[in-house]
Amino acid sequence: MAAKAMKILAIDTALNACSVAITDGAETRAFNHEIRSRGHAETLLPLIRSLMSEAKLSFPDLDLVAVTVGPGTFTGLRIGLAAARGISLAAAKPCVGVTTLESLAASVDARTAGPQIIVPAIDARRQEVYLQSFKYDEEPHFPNAISPPIASPITEASDHIVNQPLLLLGNGAALLEQSGALKDYNFKILDQEPNPDARIIAKIAASRASTVKVGTPPAPLYLRSPDAKLPGGLELPSKT
Repeated sequence: MAAKAMKILAIDTALNACSVAITDGAETRAFNHEIRSRGHAETLLPLIRSLMSEAKLSFPDLDLVAVTVGPGTFTGLRIGLAAARGISLAAAKPCVGVTTLESLAASVDARTAGPQIIVPAIDARRQEVYLQSFKYDEEPHFPNAISPPIASPITEASDHIVNQPLLLLGNGAALLEQSGALKDYNFKILDQEPNPDARIIAKIAASRASTVKVGTPPAPLYLRSPDAKLPGGLELPSKT
């Protein structure tokens, strides 16, 4: 018997977009991807309500909620996580966390990637990038992580990337190229959306649905301390 198609609400506000998708198995019932660096808090909940109406679903109809957990902007991450956790709790549905880096890596299909290493890189400010390496195996579904996610100074990025043919993407890819950090590497920068796509987030979340329990919210992945500081120069507490 075929597995029941899952109805998933997927959310991303971690970087410079507000992306929301409602999927039902392989079908996208409603989707919106709006580029924006500000105003996520004002935009997100009205957008979710509008798309749920378009999909003709109520929150109890959902099987799963999915959200990006970082790395990304601190404000953006908190907005998306708060919305996902709230909906998950109110509807008594499990909530799955997907990192921005794995979502970007999964936006590169196996045919395009071939044997090359996929390296999503995100501008982390302070002359740093968030990055991680991925590679498809012989039976591709999603690319597998072959290194941990890190925050690295741009000039030291090569210390964390294997010297093999690379496919770079994300808004940090051009920073790596311009810095000359990968001048001895064979790489190509992919011309594609540098922000996570909620439809891809939904697909990744569906593959993890059986491992997540209701009432266990995903934790944010910050990788470094926030830019904002308390009076006296003390940094705000953060979790990794």
